[in-house]
Amino acid sequence: MSKLYVLFEHAAGYGVFKVQEFEEIGMLLPQLEAAVHDLARFNSVVELVGFSPFKTAIAALESINAISEGVLPEDLLHFLDITVPKSKKKNKLTLGVSDPKLGAAITEALGIQCSHVGAVPEVIRGIRHHFHNLVKGFTQKSSAVAQLGLGHAYSRAKVKFNVHRVDNMIIQSIALLDQLDKDINTFSMRIREWYSYHFPELVKIVPENYTYARLAKFIKNRKELSEDSLEGLEEITMDSGKAQAILDASKSSMGMDISVVDLLNIEMFAGRVIALADYRNQLSEYLKTKMTDVAPNLAKLIGEQVGARLIAHAGSLTNLAKYPASTVQILGAEKALFRALKTRGNTPKYGLLFHSTFIGRAGAKNKGRISRYLANKCSIASRIDCFTEQPTQIFGEKLRQQVEDRLKFYETGDVPKKNIEVMKEAMEELEQETAHNKSEKKKKKKKHKLNETSESVGENGVDQTTNGNADEAEEPPKKKKKKNKQEVE
Repeated sequence: MSKLYVLFEHAAGYGVFKVQEFEEIGMLLPQLEAAVHDLARFNSVVELVGFSPFKTAIAALESINAISEGVLPEDLLHFLDITVPKSKKKNKLTLGVSDPKLGAAITEALGIQCSHVGAVPEVIRGIRHHFHNLVKGFTQKSSAVAQLGLGHAYSRAKVKFNVHRVDNMIIQSIALLDQLDKDINTFSMRIREWYSYHFPELVKIVPENYTYARLAKFIKNRKELSEDSLEGLEEITMDSGKAQAILDASKSSMGMDISVVDLLNIEMFAGRVIALADYRNQLSEYLKTKMTDVAPNLAKLIGEQVGARLIAHAGSLTNLAKYPASTVQILGAEKALFRALKTRGNTPKYGLLFHSTFIGRAGAKNKGRISRYLANKCSIASRIDCFTEQPTQIFGEKLRQQVEDRLKFYETGDVPKKNIEVMKEAMEELEQETAHNKSEKKKKKKKHKLNETSESVGENGVDQTTNGNADEAEEPPKKKKKKNKQEVE
């Protein structure tokens, strides 16, 4: 005969249940499935042997963290050792568990045979459904409260955020920056077409989108332009020659006349485009500051925008740090890679790294070589940024210089420094910087303490003089009192 005991982990504690007639249940699994929803029938099959509640919420959290990793907690070990009887040769004992990793840990620690298949999952499902009725002094409401509290604590422990190094903001800001670029270009084309009906010569004089939108808002009706508006045109264009050309073109323009309502709409639309362009500049500045906080070395090596695009494409800075250099090299060129593999053609040399200045400066023969070298340095920089505790730009500067030296090597043949030497120099500079920062902090603390002491000395000096006078004033009467007492005696 074999006996079956089932371990059930609840948010309130551990429960061990004994299952009656194990052999029959194994044969009649469909009947057990029907008995799960009927409490009376389920009670005749499953019986509570022991229940060990958690003493505190912290203990519950520690236990669930250990169980989720397949580790046997000490309190569960003691509880099972006391509750579950030892198996004999005739009566073999099996403990049903939901997690096979936990079952292996129990078997290793206590020597109890564990199972997670067969009738065990169905029995656990029934226990979960009727748990508040099987344990005395337990209600469905209290069970739900315990589960909710432990669920929140467990999720909070698993999801940990570092506020100062959140790369989600970089991913969102670079995506928004790309979207703004597209929108500003589309709107600028629209305003050019719209305003060119009235003043077509302006496009040739001022081809820049932002300046064109500002001029369209400033000029409005070209017939109203005069010598007085020349200063305003010079402020916008930053060129007296262009301003004079606009004034001259407005007098002999081939454009059609336009109504006041249409001009008003063009002016409003131009204002929107200008506001979007200004916001785009603010967002790029924000991205620079975030990149210097989160990934300073990567930003210094390859630029803020290209670095941010790499992080966004990888999903996070940690994912980018885990990628090998060969993957970093072709990030953003996945379509071309799979097409080349399918057609057995040449694989792409670069993806997002193509937007960096180094590849643009390299010769046609050296583009592939410099992209491979740059990807190598990017993977090093991202790993330093991801796993360092003190963010610095020293390594980024050194890596950037290495890429510059490699470009020179391809052009002139000058042999660059070895990577080991460069990294040693970077480590020495980092040590010097940390020592300098510590000395500055100590100096600031000393100054602060000196200021505090000087203030307190000034206050104490006044107090001491007053206290001294008071003591002098108080002492003579005491002596007099003593003399008076002696005379009276």
